[in-house]
Amino acid sequence: QVQLVESGGGLVQAGGSLRLSCAASGRIFRINAMGWYRQAPGKQRVLVAAITSGDSANYADSVKGRFTIFIDNTKNTVYLQMNSLKAEDTAVYYCNADLLTAVGGYSYNKDYWGQGTQVTVSS
Repeated sequence: QVQLVESGGGLVQAGGSLRLSCAASGRIFRINAMGWYRQAPGKQRVLVAAITSGDSANYADSVKGRFTIFIDNTKNTVYLQMNSLKAEDTAVYYCNADLLTAVGGYSYNKDYWGQGTQVTVSS
């Protein structure tokens, strides 16, 4: 009923930039928050940045000052602008959305995940 479609990953040299996007579609009544997580090989998935529909954002310390998250509520899309990329930013990036949806007349909040997009930063 709800899908998250990510795009924008790829290979970039250290110091370069990439912009990730994640579009949510389906039976969405309200976006509570959207965010980006990443998982490097052999490591746990961790929060990179998150933003509420009211534009309140928070970032992992490792990306503060380099990454910017922003949301377009009219398009149900969240973006992650990544600048000054480092080799340690290499990971699969996953979009997450906390949404209000409904089935059979019952509304409820639910977490959704995208399929992941690979970001590789070469040093």
